[in-house]
Amino acid sequence: MPIIVDIDVMLARRKMAVGDLAARIGITPANLAVLKNGRAKAVRFTTLDALCEVLECQPGDLLRWEPEMSTPPGE
Repeated sequence: MPIIVDIDVMLARRKMAVGDLAARIGITPANLAVLKNGRAKAVRFTTLDALCEVLECQPGDLLRWEPEMSTPPGE
């Protein structure tokens, strides 16, 4: 998937543990891990809002788009 989740980058910048962030935004550490590791299929705006508030950042600091690598024709 070309959407990259950079929650771990913001956690490192804020020197915050995953468990602390999960508690502060009101989701389980397991659900935060799914989101953080890019395995989530969706994210609620309320969750994104809470992440941005606690981490003091913008949505673009947490999510970015990268094009998928395609195989050239004939390979």
